[in-house]
Parts: sequence; C-alpha cells; structure tokens
Amino acid sequence: MKKRKINWLVAIIVIVASLFGVNQRQIGQYVSQYNSHETSLPTKQTTVQNVADKNLSQLTFKSGSASYLEVNHNKSTLAVSSWKQNKIDYGNLDNLNRTTTAIGYLERRNLVRSDTRSAQRWQPTGWHQKTVSFGDRKIEILNRGHLLAYSVTGKIDDEGKYDENALGSIDNPKNLATQTEFSNQRTMQLFEQRVREALKADKKVIYKVTTVFKGRGLMPLGYHLQALSTDQSLNFNVFVWNVEPGVKFDYKTGRSKLDSSMKVSE
Repeated sequence: MKKRKINWLVAIIVIVASLFGVNQRQIGQYVSQYNSHETSLPTKQTTVQNVADKNLSQLTFKSGSASYLEVNHNKSTLAVSSWKQNKIDYGNLDNLNRTTTAIGYLERRNLVRSDTRSAQRWQPTGWHQKTVSFGDRKIEILNRGHLLAYSVTGKIDDEGKYDENALGSIDNPKNLATQTEFSNQRTMQLFEQRVREALKADKKVIYKVTTVFKGRGLMPLGYHLQALSTDQSLNFNVFVWNVEPGVKFDYKTGRSKLDSSMKVSE
C-alpha cells in the first residue's frame, strides 16, 4: 500500500512538472531524490506503550523498554462520584501475605514532608536486600515501597481514617511492598509528584495503587497507578515496572543477580 502511494505521488510530480515545461532530466533527478528521501525516513518509535488493564500480571519486561506503560490510553477508570470523605481504603494482605491495593480520597491537608518519616522495619514478601556497586556508586537495590506515598497520607491513620495527629503511613504492612530502588525513587516519583502538585493546588484527588504479582510470586512485577482529581485536570493510568538497571530479579522469590544487559529506558 505504501509503495502504491509513492508511485501515485511520483506520477503526479511528473505530470505537473511536464505542464510547467520542466525537462525529463530534471524530472528524473527530482524523482530520484524523492525516492531516496522516502526510503531513508526512520521508523517512528513509541517509547511508552499502551496496554489494557486486564492481564497486567502476564506482561514481561524486555531489556531496553520504557520504565512504565500507559494503561487504557492513560485515562483513569476511577469514579469521582464514589468518593466524598477524606480517607484511605487499604486492601487486606492476601493468603501469601502480599499487599493488594490502596486507594485514597486525598486533600491538601494530607500533604506531609518526607523528612518527618521514621525508620521502617516491616519486611514485605520477596524481601532480599542486596548492596551492589556500579562504578563508584553503591546502592541498596530494594526499598520498602509505599503504595500510597508517605508524603500524601498525612493525618490519616493505619486504618485509613482521618486523624489530626497522624503523621502519615510509615510502617503499615498494607501499604508496603518490595520495590526496586529505581522504580521507587525514579519512575514512581514522576507520578507521585503530579499527585502532590495537584494537592498543593488545593485539588481533591482519588489515587489508587495496586501491586501486580505474576502467579504466586512474592515480589511485585509492577505497580498499577491511577489518579483522578475531582475537576478532571489530573488524570493518569499507568503500569510502573518494578525493575532495576543492571540487576535481574526472580519475581517468584525476590532474589536477584547482577546482569549488565538489563537496561531500562527513562
């Protein structure tokens, strides 16, 4: 089909050029230049793919891919009308003791500074910490990743109820999962910051995060994030891969090994 389209364009060029008295040699040179340009055009690459929200657990990350995927064309499926009260609904741990989901109706008063957070001790499923070196940089490859960031859960207790004296979700097993340093501190931050900015602007936001496991795996394959402000100005729906450049994970156990071929595009 593409070749047929090119041939039609060439034919039109020849006819128009003939009408204006362009000689055959000039026409031939122009057609040659056109064909050369057409065949050398690069293929457009989409760094962020779109997927349906079904069967996220069946996906497999390929080295070099983007750190997240758009779900449902990046449009949330959350319903504003279902929320009236400032609170968080934490899903119960499943039969393997894994986190499930957390969804909150958040307001500006829920913002809290990250430096007020105390140490976390809960070890979520699939927790096998390891310190690795990349050149002169050492990192602990795992974080106790919050489903709903500590910074947006101020004044809400571990049961999800509003409490003027509550700092925020710190060591709540229902809100923590084994997350890579890269996923937590780089990719997840992109979307958490959008939620924080909306709250700073005094918008009300419904924010939902679900951990996605492959089968009975103990380490999340990734995190399904959705957010929607009541005025619709904030609206996203993404799947964040739980990956770390230079490290390969066994999501069944959470164990890992160094792998220089493991690349993540930002």
